[in-house]
Amino acid sequence: MLHEVNFLSCNERDTVFGWIYVPAAKPKGIVQIIHGYGEHSRRYLHMISAFVDAGYIVAADDHVGHGKTAMENNSWGDWGEKGCHTMMEDEHRLTELVCEKYPGFPYFLFGHSMGSFIARDYAAKYGNALTGVTICGTAGVFRGAAEAVKELKAALDAGHGDESDPAFTGHLMGWMGERCGEVTLGNEWICSDPYVQKDHAEDPFDAFTKPTLNRSLYYFAQMMEVITGTEWAQKVPRSLPFYNIGGDQDPVGEYGKGIYEVSNWLYDTGHSVKTKVYPGYRHEIHNYTEIRDNVEQGIISFMDGLIK
Repeated sequence: MLHEVNFLSCNERDTVFGWIYVPAAKPKGIVQIIHGYGEHSRRYLHMISAFVDAGYIVAADDHVGHGKTAMENNSWGDWGEKGCHTMMEDEHRLTELVCEKYPGFPYFLFGHSMGSFIARDYAAKYGNALTGVTICGTAGVFRGAAEAVKELKAALDAGHGDESDPAFTGHLMGWMGERCGEVTLGNEWICSDPYVQKDHAEDPFDAFTKPTLNRSLYYFAQMMEVITGTEWAQKVPRSLPFYNIGGDQDPVGEYGKGIYEVSNWLYDTGHSVKTKVYPGYRHEIHNYTEIRDNVEQGIISFMDGLIK
């Protein structure tokens, strides 16, 4: 069964579009997939199918400024004016809608890349209602974020919030292809598979190649600041387990260093955290055909173990 749902964003302007995938058997839990920057939730159809086959209801939406939400609201790259917690609050609203339809199930989050930042922000505020969280392709101290916050704040103060300056995107993400050899598309850092790169670059629902407003980039940089260090981890309920996964050639996770930074913040504040790093793989470990089944089964095993 498939439900399409929509709701008013926390930005009080956009209608967010989402989907609830229900297995044709008695479910054992719910997992909410939170997609990353510049993409959309249908890039996770393989994972969604694996979770449904394993007995989980799956919920996912397209963030403000992204995917179908951006198409329907004509708001590509524009996240509104309500701050860096906007997407997190939207994800919590989706959780509420799902639980109204399917109450009483163990509830999990899976967040990739920016989605992992949103999941970490969510866990700090609403973690008591969760059973477990998987973060994938996450970052520790994000390179250049602190400087970007200052530069972008100055641009906003000067009245340039509704403009899009590609130089800011370059400062935040332009360095990510540094280990990829020849860079032609600009997204080579996500995956070494040329087909995945081409599919990502040509996807009409993909916001990665569309301009992002300076204000939205400011929120993006702020988002990383609020989930950094033991100061963030201390806000997360100690009873909430984490599964932290990524590739050791992922620039977002600083080639493994940032992945372990996050796990150590959690460990140092008394949390249960399991870490798995896949050697030789870039940002989207779930989009490599040779390991994606293993990646998905690891997440399913994590969730199954917590239900038992």
